[in-house]
Amino acid sequence: MTEQDPNKHQDHDLIPDATEEVKGMARQGMNHPSTKPVLVGAAIGAVAGGLLPVITWPVGLVAGAGFALYKRLRP
Repeated sequence: MTEQDPNKHQDHDLIPDATEEVKGMARQGMNHPSTKPVLVGAAIGAVAGGLLPVITWPVGLVAGAGFALYKRLRP
């Protein structure tokens, strides 16, 4: 068995990182570097939710924004 970093696959800091990122987006608005990608993700999710028969557009909007925010925090 090889030596691996035990913290490599653990995301214990995800919630505090996301909280700081959302606060930064709220303070800086469109000037924050994460605002535009998260809004694009929300729009794509809303369109996908509108096209899918089971998922509604608000669920798609939240899922798309959440996924885009996650990808900004953990690329």
